[in-house]
Amino acid sequence: MLSALAIGTLLAVPALSAATPAGSASTAHTATTTAAPSAPNAPNAPRPTVVLVHGAFADSSSWDAVTARLERRGYPVIGVANPLRSLAGDSAYVSSVLDTIPGPVILVGHSYGGAVITDAAVGHPNVKALVYVAAFAPDQGESALAILGTYPGSQLPPVLTVRPYPGGQDAYVDPANFRQVFAADVPAAKTRLMAAGQRPLALAAFAEPSSTPAWKTIPSWFLVAGADRAIPPAAEQAMALRAGSRTEVIRSASHAVLVSHPDATAHIIESAAHATS
Repeated sequence: MLSALAIGTLLAVPALSAATPAGSASTAHTATTTAAPSAPNAPNAPRPTVVLVHGAFADSSSWDAVTARLERRGYPVIGVANPLRSLAGDSAYVSSVLDTIPGPVILVGHSYGGAVITDAAVGHPNVKALVYVAAFAPDQGESALAILGTYPGSQLPPVLTVRPYPGGQDAYVDPANFRQVFAADVPAAKTRLMAAGQRPLALAAFAEPSSTPAWKTIPSWFLVAGADRAIPPAAEQAMALRAGSRTEVIRSASHAVLVSHPDATAHIIESAAHATS
């Protein structure tokens, strides 16, 4: 079984391109409050399908409050069951879901799900926007592990418990530390359920490099969780800048911003839909 020390050693990888946001697109902007959306769709225009991809240590139920808000506004929503086995395999799975959707798509990823949508959207012209929610948005050849190594401050590696399974090792967040690191602004009763029902990520997926990033050709939006203890907010800001994302910041939000701030999360998704319709 891999110890916390071994996980920490994994983070001592060379810094990759997340450390050099100087070449970022100049169109990025940051707001500390919710930005006004573009002109809305025509009243009777069909809504794009919103595809929601959860991250590690979560499942599609983490999107429940966001889904309810989007559906009330007329958006078809698909919450994909992210396999959490490997970046290439998970991205191929989400890509296969996109293959079945004939109309326009707004593709949304939380946490590790951001790395998945970054790869999965390539080759899908119906994906009109990418929305990153406290997420990884890696560049080509970059891994989630490299990003955490480049931007110090994540409290996640020391609280991971690793369990072997046939063919690999799974990482879980220790339930005793789940709320502090993952969801500090979510009620304790809720976080106990989230911790008990968390789905693990295959440890190797943390270190798996990304392929061609879809954010280089598809407009993107980024919701930065300003009090994130899993992905440092500085890393989220740098990835958003590099991708040229339209950015909103919730300074008090934990990594589980989609649970604690469903209105703001739904709003940025709808802003992306309005802007690309």
